Amino acid sequence: GKKIKLSVENRDATPEEFESHDLNREKIITGKSTATIYIGPLEPGRYRFFGEYNEKTAQGVIVAQ
Repeated sequence: GKKIKLSVENRDATPEEFESHDLNREKIITGKSTATIYIGPLEPGRYRFFGEYNEKTAQGVIVAQ
C-alpha cells in the first residue's frame, strides 16, 4: 500500500530505456547515470521490466507481496 522509489543505474556508456508495460512506466537513462522511478502502490504480484535497447540481457521482475 505504499509508493516505491526505484533507483535504476545504467553502468554502460550508452543510453538505455527502462520499460515496463506491467507498471506502465518508461524512462530513458543516459549512459553512466542513475534515474529515479516511482511506482505503486502495487497489488501483490510480479511486475516485469526490461531495457528497451538490450531486452535480451536487461530484464527483471519486481515482486510485490
